[in-house]
Amino acid sequence: MIVRTPPMGWNSWNTFGGNINEELIKTTADAMVNTGLLEAGYNYLVIDDCWAELKRDENHRLVPGHEKFPNGMKAVADYVHSKGLKFGMYSCSGTLTCAGYPSSYEYEFIDAKTFAEWEVDYLKYDYCFKPEHEEGNLLYKRMGMALANCGRDILFSACSWGNDETHKWIKTTGAHMWRSTGDITDNWNSIKSLYEKQIELQASNGKGCFNDMDMLVVGMGGKGNVGFGGCTLEEYRTHFSIWAFLNSPLIIGCDIRNMKQDIKDIFTKKEIIAINQDPAQRQPFLASNQYGNTVWCKQLEGGDLAIGMFNMTDSNQIPFFIFSDIGLDRSCGVKLDITDLWTGEHLGLFRDQYRARLIGPHECIMLRCKIVNE
Repeated sequence: MIVRTPPMGWNSWNTFGGNINEELIKTTADAMVNTGLLEAGYNYLVIDDCWAELKRDENHRLVPGHEKFPNGMKAVADYVHSKGLKFGMYSCSGTLTCAGYPSSYEYEFIDAKTFAEWEVDYLKYDYCFKPEHEEGNLLYKRMGMALANCGRDILFSACSWGNDETHKWIKTTGAHMWRSTGDITDNWNSIKSLYEKQIELQASNGKGCFNDMDMLVVGMGGKGNVGFGGCTLEEYRTHFSIWAFLNSPLIIGCDIRNMKQDIKDIFTKKEIIAINQDPAQRQPFLASNQYGNTVWCKQLEGGDLAIGMFNMTDSNQIPFFIFSDIGLDRSCGVKLDITDLWTGEHLGLFRDQYRARLIGPHECIMLRCKIVNE
């Protein structure tokens, strides 16, 4: 299985934690279709931790919680698939899951086969309760081999939080995406902290094994399992823009059944999603980092450039970038034809440098630029 663009979808953990059940999953599947999220590209619906009984059965197989999922996981998968979505589940590489449920440690091949029989399409694989004597890279290799031999294509989402120098070995495990950070919470400080860790990790990102900056908190509004403080609408827009620009998987974490229109507008902004889902999947690079203003550049399929300008400070800023800092000095004899992706405004032709409008704290500007001859 080859994953060519960052996965998109929804996960239960950020809002619901352990308060999950079959009805929640079904109504969320309905909402993913009815709100236009599926049409926008969000096609994975993932159940996180706390879905299982506390003991395996007599054949050492995982057992769905009888009260939470009375009809079993195959029935849930069938419903999710009937909506045109893909179905995801959760397990862990340690002796227990993070919430204390049975994990896949030493049961990797049994569990991979079970997930395949349930027609699972995506496995999030956590890192809690890892035995000290075990090497994390071997645990992920083991599950990677189990999934590759289970008889079904299952996207392998490795969630080792960047521990044990994950970036050095994750591409040897068969993982299609890997968590490079600890858990996100719904506040600006958390978003900023996770973002700052990415500057040195972009070389470890790439097609087939995407750097996962954790699930989105856009739209949570301070509510739910990780809803500690909440963010402004502009902070949510910047959060989404950073994740999209840096090729992170876009996994929604809010309750989409009660999603406000301005939050839906962020999730479904096709021009921003296109930057994330660009077929080339080239590595972004940091063009400028001055006074808390960070400017990123990414070459897109077909020759266009994406520019992300992020004000990470607590004051108003006028971000700018000099063309030579992205490789286009005067000797190239070109200009940039620039469009603002969030406003849709065509800003015109620029030579040598671009100085943006004034933006407030924690705001951003996303640009798409065409290179044109003078």
